[in-house]
Amino acid sequence: MALGRFAKFAWFVLLYNLAAVAWGVYVRASKSGDGCGSHWPLCDGDHTPLMGSFARFVEGSHRLSTALIGLFVLVMLVWSRRSFKRGHLVRTATGFAMGMTIVEGLIGAALVKFQLVTNNDSAFRAGVMAFHVVSTFLLLGGLAIAALAASGAPKLQFRGQSAVGWILGMGYFGIVMLGISGSISALGHQLKPVDNVLQAAMNPATFWMVRLQPLHPLIAASVGLYLLLAGGLLIHLRPDEKVKKAVNFMVAFYGFQVIVGALNIWLKAPIGMQMFHLVAADVNFISLVAVSMYALAHGVEHVEKRPAPVEAGATPALEGRTLVSAYVALTKPRVISLLLFTTMTAMVAAKGQWPGTWLFLAVSVGGYMAAGAANAINMVIDRDIDLSMKRTATRPTVTQSIPSRNALMFAFTLAVGSFALLWGAANLLSAVMALSGLVFYVVVYTMLLKRRTWHNIVIGGAAGAFPPLVGWAAVTNDLPPLALYLFAIIFVWTPVHFWALALLLKDDYAAAGVPMLPVVKGERNTVLQIGAYTVVTVIVTLIPFLMPHVGWIYAGTAIVLNLLLLERFVHLYRHTNRPAASSLFHYSMLYLALLFLFFAVDRVWSMRQTAANAPSISVRLVAPLGDHQGRQGSIKVAYGNNRPASREREQGGRQSLTLPEHR
Repeated sequence: MALGRFAKFAWFVLLYNLAAVAWGVYVRASKSGDGCGSHWPLCDGDHTPLMGSFARFVEGSHRLSTALIGLFVLVMLVWSRRSFKRGHLVRTATGFAMGMTIVEGLIGAALVKFQLVTNNDSAFRAGVMAFHVVSTFLLLGGLAIAALAASGAPKLQFRGQSAVGWILGMGYFGIVMLGISGSISALGHQLKPVDNVLQAAMNPATFWMVRLQPLHPLIAASVGLYLLLAGGLLIHLRPDEKVKKAVNFMVAFYGFQVIVGALNIWLKAPIGMQMFHLVAADVNFISLVAVSMYALAHGVEHVEKRPAPVEAGATPALEGRTLVSAYVALTKPRVISLLLFTTMTAMVAAKGQWPGTWLFLAVSVGGYMAAGAANAINMVIDRDIDLSMKRTATRPTVTQSIPSRNALMFAFTLAVGSFALLWGAANLLSAVMALSGLVFYVVVYTMLLKRRTWHNIVIGGAAGAFPPLVGWAAVTNDLPPLALYLFAIIFVWTPVHFWALALLLKDDYAAAGVPMLPVVKGERNTVLQIGAYTVVTVIVTLIPFLMPHVGWIYAGTAIVLNLLLLERFVHLYRHTNRPAASSLFHYSMLYLALLFLFFAVDRVWSMRQTAANAPSISVRLVAPLGDHQGRQGSIKVAYGNNRPASREREQGGRQSLTLPEHR
């Protein structure tokens, strides 16, 4: 059958392209790109590309293998015109693939003609290589669409996809940016290999491609988190088995690719690993194409277009301040406020002083936007069970006073804005931490755990522990053990806080079918679990006192707050009723706020005391030094207390440099 043969041939051409990509990596990494000189398409002007040096053989074989791609795609183009009707997706995809094949050939010619090979370290070469990555993605995407369409993939429907189209579009953007950063990172490793990339990247004199290399793993983490978020939402919004299988493969293979990337770094990027790593990146792109094909398929239900249930009642159209208030309500500002406070105090604690007004405001706004995005997506996913609970039955997503598609667009706008703001105002690490909290809340807690197990809040509560990491990373671009202890404090505090609330809302959760602990195990068991986590919280909150630059202000505050927390728990244990549960719930919020506030105060005080008491060293060179005016100097050594770092000019052009002592 012609259709079956074409589909098989299309898959063969796609696989052949991946093999050609791997060999292209070998050409670059082995510095064989100039094996044929500056001649193109012939090799040194003759017709025997496989004869001569090893570099000539490598480059010549690459040219022959890519020339076959052009022939194969041309066969697909003609074949598709004969086997498929006008307007069929296969014909469109093969025509696009033919165009991208020509573009790829022109890029190869440019690399050779302009000598953008071997040891050329120009920015122009990096730009062409980045474009090469994008064009390869597009070629493989065209071939994948042709193969999938010829294999029976359903007809696509682009209109009316609303938020799903944007979700997929941002996924493509992320993978393309990751591919570009990977190409620059690989080129930097080839041109200027270093033993310690992180240390080299800190030196402003290091080659610019090497300085950018540490960004690639963080970008990979960001894209992976986003694909996890997008995949979870696509499974929810497009309830189709093929969508689910495609998403599962995409996410699983991306996780495998992350492991490959880590091994690549650990093994110092051997050529074989580089080849496999880039091919895997191309497979990631192809997997996203497959997800798109099934998610945009005609006939798949659009969950976000489900009307509001009759039980929700008729709601008049919102406008003006009422509409703005409804959008603000999507972000759950009251829920965010406490966790945002932990971000702010963590910034001060990390710096040991005021971190700067602009940074403080930018991180606060960025943190709010990330948490608000998570809450808005949560409302879209949970609109069915929110109708069953009195406190959530009038949410805008339940009544559809804000349509689900609009709520999703709003949420993704907040998420993208948060990531950009945190990266721009602070650093990429803080942006990744905020995105991690968002993804953990939406995917792990809301989608995977909330409706399945009473352990939902124990594991899912980690989402609320990311805010202090955002603040700390924003100031220091690092996450030392002390910052991780702040994460641990919120993680173990969350069950105490939330299960006290769950005791108050047990009937609501039971009506919605949500297996919260009081519903599944009963009130007495819940109180015992609260007691266990109260003890753990007391222990964990005292550990930071054992670490440097944490003093008695924090320790004393923690002891007092923990005694009061234990007292509230004992009262709940003796009187398991609503007033006792409410008392513990409300105190737990005050507890966390005061704990983080006095932790920040203690850090500021401790670090000031350390700085004030630290001895200093004054150093004078005894060997001649020349300054920028050609005058000579020397460095002397002297000791003293409470002397700020300074540079002084002495008679005869001598310089003295006083630095704080590092202990």
